[in-house]
Amino acid sequence: MSINEKYELEKALEQITAIAKGYNLDFYDMYFEICPADILYTFGAYGMPTRFSHWSFGKAYHKMKTQYDYNLSRIYEMVINSDPCYAFLLEGNSLIQNKMVMAHVLAHCDFFKNNYYFQRTSRQMVESMSVAAQRIRQYEFAHGREKVESFLDSVISIQEHIDPYRDIGKNEPAIEKSESGGCCGGEGCGKGCGKDSCKDKGCEGGNCGHTHSEQESPYDDLWKLDHLGEGQESKDDTQKAKKFPKKPEKDLLLFIMEYGRDLEDWQRDIISIIREEMFYFWPQMQTKIMNEGWATYWHLRIMRDMDLTEEESLEFAKLHSGVIQSSKVRLNPYFLGLKLFEYIEKRWDEPGEEDRIKYGRPGGEGREKIFEIRELDNDISFLRNCLTEEFVEQEDIYLYKKVGYEWKIVEKDWQKVRDSLVASMVNSGFPYIVVQDGDYGKRGELYLHHAYEGAELDVYYLERTLPHVYKLWGRPVYLETVLDSKKVLFSYSGEKVSKKFV
Repeated sequence: MSINEKYELEKALEQITAIAKGYNLDFYDMYFEICPADILYTFGAYGMPTRFSHWSFGKAYHKMKTQYDYNLSRIYEMVINSDPCYAFLLEGNSLIQNKMVMAHVLAHCDFFKNNYYFQRTSRQMVESMSVAAQRIRQYEFAHGREKVESFLDSVISIQEHIDPYRDIGKNEPAIEKSESGGCCGGEGCGKGCGKDSCKDKGCEGGNCGHTHSEQESPYDDLWKLDHLGEGQESKDDTQKAKKFPKKPEKDLLLFIMEYGRDLEDWQRDIISIIREEMFYFWPQMQTKIMNEGWATYWHLRIMRDMDLTEEESLEFAKLHSGVIQSSKVRLNPYFLGLKLFEYIEKRWDEPGEEDRIKYGRPGGEGREKIFEIRELDNDISFLRNCLTEEFVEQEDIYLYKKVGYEWKIVEKDWQKVRDSLVASMVNSGFPYIVVQDGDYGKRGELYLHHAYEGAELDVYYLERTLPHVYKLWGRPVYLETVLDSKKVLFSYSGEKVSKKFV
């Protein structure tokens, strides 16, 4: 890129940023870098510029770069969710391509900053990943590259099995108990609240351990269920061995990291690195349609406000149509997200008679509504709440599958189409597997349970993943699932995967 082209690009960036701020987009400070294809595709394969080395990233790079070399696909940019936000532009892009990409990236950054599901992600992940990569390199020097890479293979095979909501609510401040509102709950305080509901609990002496607000909720009887049976264990219960874990644990990586008996410190550290990186990537998987739709919606409007020449307008129209091109065999997240945001905006700007009467929509609130959705929703709630019969018919969305040797449309009912799309996005599309028993058979063996909801596990993948779980846990591993409407138990004890019906 020549000096004049860089100068024009800098001027265009100032104009694009001003237009974006005029639309009330709120983003972090942006830094753009122009990179050759080899570098950009390396970043794309690794997911981040500073990530650790692994053969799977090299495999992804070879596939992506080959597609680029044969003009089968092209990465125009890559944007990092960080503060400040970094974006990398492909060196071979034309000026109008880079203009569109910069507008697209600014909307991505606005989404990263303001969407609820990104609020708990680290904004310094570039530096964190660099430090983690250095630690892994040190482990390779200390323990051998093959040993560390083999262990990474096992951890990466189950890296999606985390619980992103595990710690939500745990750090919230406790509600202070008020003496004016009821008994303080202290032992021997001698203060009773005098309310009938409190007397029923036998806490006239003030030792019930509960607080009572001035206004009792009509749902108080439901809250009592949380404490049902507390302190009332029978002799049979006390004789039973304690369940481990007490309740099913979704965060498989955390469970193995904390309770794996044969793991060394460096191995636990590697598991924690992979787990933290998955927490960073998880919101991006949860909001793929929304994120790309939001960025496409805004790059379209920003570019329309740019002072483009006729030639540039034609090139942009061609580029944009390529981005949102729909397919007969798969959903394009750019297309679906864009069309759904535009549909929502129109419904709130120009509500029909039913919407005006039933929901009290005055009209003219479309832009406000899509900003609200951008802040609060993920793909599941986005589609569940906004995908209507009118939209499904308008965009001709359907379900299909292979029947014999032909692909056929099997469902066009809008509710079934919507529900199928939503179901495919539960847990970001990964099977929901929990630790049922960490001491199965009293032998320290690991019993996993698949929460079957109509979608069967890929047996080929399952049989190749269980040995990795065995390697991490160090003892036989079991996985209960459903195949052909029958419960099946897969197990691996170091030799081969076996299965039996239960």
